[in-house]
Amino acid sequence: MFSKLLIANRGEIAVRVIRACRELGIGTVAVYSELDRNAMHVRLADEAFALGGQTAAESYLNTEAIVDVIERSGADAVHPGYGFYSENADFARSITSKGVTFVGPPPEAIEVMGDKISARLAAERSGVAGVPGTTEVITSTDDVAAFGDAHGYPVAIKAAYGGGGRGMKVVSGPDGIEAALSSAQREAEAFFGRGECYMERYLTWPRHIEMQVIADHHGTAVWLGERDCSAQRRHQKLVEESPAPSLDDEVRTAMGEAAVAVARGCDYTNAGTVEFLYQDGEFFYLEMNTRLQVEHPVTEMVTGIDLVREQIRVAAGEPLSFTQSEVTSVGHAIEARINAEDPAGGRFLPSPGPLTSLVVPDGFGVRWDGGYEAGDTVSQYYDNLIGKLVVWGADRPTAIARMQRALSELSVGGVATTAAAHERIMASEDFQAGLHSTKWVEERLDLSGVTGKTDTEPTAAPDGDDVPRVRRDVVVEVDGKRFSVSAWVPESAPAANSANTAARPRRASGGASPGAGTGLVTVPMQGTIVKILVEIGQEVTAGEGVVVLEAMKMENSINADRSGTVTEVKVEPGDTVGAGDVVVIIS
Repeated sequence: MFSKLLIANRGEIAVRVIRACRELGIGTVAVYSELDRNAMHVRLADEAFALGGQTAAESYLNTEAIVDVIERSGADAVHPGYGFYSENADFARSITSKGVTFVGPPPEAIEVMGDKISARLAAERSGVAGVPGTTEVITSTDDVAAFGDAHGYPVAIKAAYGGGGRGMKVVSGPDGIEAALSSAQREAEAFFGRGECYMERYLTWPRHIEMQVIADHHGTAVWLGERDCSAQRRHQKLVEESPAPSLDDEVRTAMGEAAVAVARGCDYTNAGTVEFLYQDGEFFYLEMNTRLQVEHPVTEMVTGIDLVREQIRVAAGEPLSFTQSEVTSVGHAIEARINAEDPAGGRFLPSPGPLTSLVVPDGFGVRWDGGYEAGDTVSQYYDNLIGKLVVWGADRPTAIARMQRALSELSVGGVATTAAAHERIMASEDFQAGLHSTKWVEERLDLSGVTGKTDTEPTAAPDGDDVPRVRRDVVVEVDGKRFSVSAWVPESAPAANSANTAARPRRASGGASPGAGTGLVTVPMQGTIVKILVEIGQEVTAGEGVVVLEAMKMENSINADRSGTVTEVKVEPGDTVGAGDVVVIIS
């Protein structure tokens, strides 16, 4: 077994891996950006090292900096979590060449399955059919137009080297091709470091069902049941559950065997997920994620198998602790992703900021996998997942009722969250009957009156107002290694400024809100301007996009609040803006 494991990630998955390592008696090493200097995963790890930078590209995607920390810390294994380097074959090779174990599949399997085009071909060679699509990278808008003419619309444009819905755009007709392709390429480049895209037919009312697989180095490959991830918005999962409702056992078994066939076909080891689209009794191969999935806890809850522990054991060369015949599923589990997003009006706008309070539910069959505590800040530069609320019940109705109870107990202050949307999902007759699909949230779920829960009450002051000195926890770095120290200073001494308190540019007095009809077009959240859609003198209509804002790795169109002429564009691509900042003026 390993002596020291470095987690090349952040947030709740880093916390999850740290806890598993602690149970196995393995030392842990965390890495962090400037914004994460005092993050939860940093506080929990045995050691922590600074990577520098704020954005993911400057920190968690800085191979040279991470390799340097591996050498300095003496870590003999690296767990990539999900996102970032989890599906990067070059990164896996860069550390394995130094004798350090990558807790994941071999680089060759990552390359085959990480490139979604070659993955489609590999699945076909294994006898598993995919959704009709291309096996070549899109080179121009003409490629998409030709595919749409041949197969019909809508068409899904997808990142060739990504997953999880990032870098995926749906084109409903020829007029939307250019904008969708450029947006998909930008998101793919930002999130995965590569902008290549491919396309496939977009099914009309499918369910998203995925199979958890895991394989060791001794020839054993098994599937651990399925997860239904159909409740989505913007192709990002909101709710996952296991087992999938109303799925015939014959289909379930065939899907599991197909998943194992795909894994064996690329000599896969460690944990992975084979995703399928299911419609009208048929299932189609979608993609394979060569990593642990965000929704892995629902599989753990129904099987009783600790997937992270098994990942580490397999990477260390040990055999799986179970066989296919020993895998059983008991009861029903549901996971709700609690994201820093405001679901008002079904828009799900990112809502970064400090968590002024956080109270998580408890009780029988309730689990919280979180990456933040009260006082931490959810940054615009990273994923907006605050934590995962997971419940187990003896059957699906019990699990739904337990999730409803748990959501009622959850309280998050300072930012808007998706919790209210989850409550509406759980109460829906469609969801309770298992009639939802990947398009259900955006097309049919009634989210009227739903808003993100917020709590703006200030945190309580320390006891004893007459105490002249107070404790301040200070983080210092010595040669890049993090240490926490406490200092007792005069109560009037100001606390250190947050790394996120940089002055916000070009804020209009009064902060006009979008839709007020003032002509002062403002952004509803902190983020980065990635594209300007208008120019001075251009005539625009109310609701027309004027700029594209990226926040938490998601692109959002900021629209004109009135019809008129653009008289001023106050931002440029690359500018950072804050909630309420004016970006365009229309007269």
